[in-house]
Amino acid sequence: MYSVSTSPAAPAGGVSSSPAVGDPDDRTRDRVQAAVLEHGPVSAAELGEILGFTPAAVRRHLDHLARTGVIEVKRITGGGGAGRPARKYVLSSQGQSSLGDDYLNIAATALEQLQDVAGEEAVRKFAVERFAQMEARYEPEINEAGLDVTDRAKALSAALSRDGYVSSAASVDARAPLPASFSSIQLCQGHCPIQHLAARFPEFCDAETELFSRLVGVDVRRLSTLARGGHVCTTHIPTGRPIASGDPVPATAGTTGHEVTNHQQERP
Repeated sequence: MYSVSTSPAAPAGGVSSSPAVGDPDDRTRDRVQAAVLEHGPVSAAELGEILGFTPAAVRRHLDHLARTGVIEVKRITGGGGAGRPARKYVLSSQGQSSLGDDYLNIAATALEQLQDVAGEEAVRKFAVERFAQMEARYEPEINEAGLDVTDRAKALSAALSRDGYVSSAASVDARAPLPASFSSIQLCQGHCPIQHLAARFPEFCDAETELFSRLVGVDVRRLSTLARGGHVCTTHIPTGRPIASGDPVPATAGTTGHEVTNHQQERP
């Protein structure tokens, strides 16, 4: 798997800015903060494995970042053992704003170099792999919602909100003379942790939209994205017919050379 993980540069006026001499604890906390940004929601144990830190060391830095408001704890049901919610860490709004453009620029530069060396397909592969863990986590709970597309879309929205995407799912009923089969759900996301990267690499938006299509079981269409200047990311999900058991996974836009990508389908 390709990786563009890198420590964020110390932001001017940011919460976690480092002294000129470069304090080791500050540099380590920058790495922890960057890992939470890339992998969140993520547990302390998972961060320790990613960064090669002991549990005690990673918790010390997490506690510091939490006290300063850079990260926050999300309690997620189903992963804490013995019925207890799991503690997962995500970057807070303050933490997002404390990251200067340097971190995203470094990540974008790494992707540009990957594209130059290995081609556009390598960037697309990286984008697809980025969402693989999300798909593995979401699929069981969305399948529990049953075969109704509306129920599956609402389950997807709930999962996204739990992960900090500030999601909502609104039903849009078809009006005469359109038949009821034209009814839909508009899935909205008010936050995107990789918004600036996605603006430069639409492969991320394409991969996420294809993921949504697989999870809800119908072909979907992106109407707007934060990456292209929208107020929210909006995905149109048709709900006119239930998914039949055994239905094949629907083809998603951008999977053949003859179809436009989801990014190109967006409306301004």
